Amino acid sequence: MEYSGAGVDDGLDGSYKPLPPIYFTFMIIWVVSAVSWTFNTFRNRHFQPNNLQWMLASVPWIKTLQLSLSFLFWYSCFYSNVCSLWMSFGVYIMGVLFQTLAFVSFFLISHGYCITCHRLSLSERRTMASLGCVFYLTLVGYRASIPYFSVLLLLNYLILFYVIFNHVYQNLMVLRDQLSFIEDEDVHAMHDAVYTKYIMFKKFQGAMHVVAVSELAIFISIDNSFESYWIRLLVREWAQFFIFMYIGWIFRSQELAPGFSVMPALRSDGERVPPIYSIEMDAQTFKEFRSREWHIGVPTLPQKGGLKDSILVVIQQPRACTLPAKS
Repeated sequence: MEYSGAGVDDGLDGSYKPLPPIYFTFMIIWVVSAVSWTFNTFRNRHFQPNNLQWMLASVPWIKTLQLSLSFLFWYSCFYSNVCSLWMSFGVYIMGVLFQTLAFVSFFLISHGYCITCHRLSLSERRTMASLGCVFYLTLVGYRASIPYFSVLLLLNYLILFYVIFNHVYQNLMVLRDQLSFIEDEDVHAMHDAVYTKYIMFKKFQGAMHVVAVSELAIFISIDNSFESYWIRLLVREWAQFFIFMYIGWIFRSQELAPGFSVMPALRSDGERVPPIYSIEMDAQTFKEFRSREWHIGVPTLPQKGGLKDSILVVIQQPRACTLPAKS
């Protein structure tokens, strides 16, 4: 559906004039970022499990589509005197989808998806799906100016940030225990990998504090004047871009420390140090290896040089961290 005669001379406020170039500029920025992100994820796909990276790559593509529709809508309004109702509806839906998908990505990262575990548990997946659906519907109602949905959205934000910060804190505690365990047992081969994960979560925690403050500032903003709309839009778009690019840079596909991908299929609450299961090392290093808990040496399949050039895998004694010490 379209309607014409909506140009500047027919009542469209002239303060919206900067919107087409603003949307076009940010569209180009997000396109370049999305292409670079996707290319980097594809190029480095063999370095680590990259399901998280592909999930994160979808966020800038959704944002690019939203900005493209926004640019086309305002450009046609100002320069063709035709404003498409369907195009504005597409902008509305893509904006809600972008915010929902972004928080789903934050949820996955906070739970350690592809960082401390290969996949989420059934209860975690159900929680993520429930929170995502409720958040999407609440955003739809809030943007449609339905009464009381602003209160529901605020409550939803509080729940989401509580879940995210709580799980980030739990992962940081687990990783801190791992680092202490590695130092006590003198298993330094895994130190760099675990420390890398710890630093990732610390940076993500700081970024989420910025996200929380930004979302709160946008939520309580009551200045809806036409004159300052494009300025607030400019600030909001730059803030979103820098936040998501910073988080994307932290969790980008890259050649990480050896052993980074050593993690359980599912996170277990019964073990103190669940993600550490095995370490690969050469035979010379294995001869000097001493540990009470890591003591089973298993050679991998021989390579071209024969069995003497195979890699030894040191396997942790099952439930060594949870069984009580016996004399």
